[in-house]
Amino acid sequence: MRRIALALALLCAAPAAAQTADPLLSAVEGPQVPDHGGYDASTIEELLVRMRVPGVSVAVIKDYRIDWAKAWGLTDVKTGAKVRTDSMFQAASISKPVAAMASLKAVQDGKFTLDQDINTILKSWKLPMGNFQGPVTPRMLMSHTSGLGDGFGFPGYAPGATRPTIAQVLDGVAPSVLGPVRMERAPLTGYKYSGGGVSVQQLALTDTLGKAFTVIMQETVLGPLRMANSTFAQPLPIDREIEAAHAHDNRGRPMDAPWHVFPEQAAAGLWTTPSDLARFMIEVQRTLQGKSDRVINQRTAEAMVMPVGVGPYAVGFAVEKRGEGWYFTHSGSNWGYRAIVLAHRVKGYGLAVMTNGDNGDAVIKEIVDRVARAYNWDSLDKAIPR
Repeated sequence: MRRIALALALLCAAPAAAQTADPLLSAVEGPQVPDHGGYDASTIEELLVRMRVPGVSVAVIKDYRIDWAKAWGLTDVKTGAKVRTDSMFQAASISKPVAAMASLKAVQDGKFTLDQDINTILKSWKLPMGNFQGPVTPRMLMSHTSGLGDGFGFPGYAPGATRPTIAQVLDGVAPSVLGPVRMERAPLTGYKYSGGGVSVQQLALTDTLGKAFTVIMQETVLGPLRMANSTFAQPLPIDREIEAAHAHDNRGRPMDAPWHVFPEQAAAGLWTTPSDLARFMIEVQRTLQGKSDRVINQRTAEAMVMPVGVGPYAVGFAVEKRGEGWYFTHSGSNWGYRAIVLAHRVKGYGLAVMTNGDNGDAVIKEIVDRVARAYNWDSLDKAIPR
């Protein structure tokens, strides 16, 4: 414990990196002016220590490109290894919109439709409807409006533990540690976040394409978008473990394993970096503007940012109003990791923030607020000049 506390304290006491000439980056990482109290007086490195979060990595989007990327803190408090911009974190639920793009590619290719009965797509397993009338569709599964009610999220498994198949996850049978994924209400009558629903869609996609999910994602999304520091492989390949930030609890202490393994890949299994997530978000933005079609076309991409009519979700993303603007977004929360992606619907800005601590949400909120102020996101206030 003393060694961990010392590592965090040294992080704060260490000389700051050479101050950047970029006024926007300086405005984000330095003390805030004016100082309204709270965390304003803290640098990002000081925020990490105060909030007991070992490390954070950030990529900021401006004019449909990565404006800057920077990392602060440690990947592992036991070794003192520092976070780099190419350090990989678990994206947790941000896996869902990335996976959704692969399903939309299959829709665009005519493999199935967004509004097709999922039980006519599934081959290896069928969704029990119980007393509810269907159909349940891919659009509903990926917008959390299907009526499925797992209600738990996925805790993951220790690296050496036996892991269930997706069918075992859905039926809640050993070695799954959770209950079954089943219908709670009629489709499209209510919104309830359901990682189980996304897992049903994962199975439908692999049944249809006849390939492993890791391969589908690499060929369909990660490769075409040049997300070279990303993988849906679970467990993480041994030769990539050195690139990975380790999981820490809400006091900044290392967990009893470096990370957990998630067989629910579409719902929680992506390893990536903020820069790669920014590339993904930029691709969605540019596709929506008709300026790119590397994976899906403009018409198909509209489904990712058009709420289905029940709840805040479209296919993959939540859609929300901030200030005067509309954004598509998703947060992530795995064992020992927290993250967020956020991008404007019609303007070319946004960000990705990833942390390796259970208290990372506090750091994320502060960084998002600082970036929004510095870049004048949907505000009538004067932005910091470039």
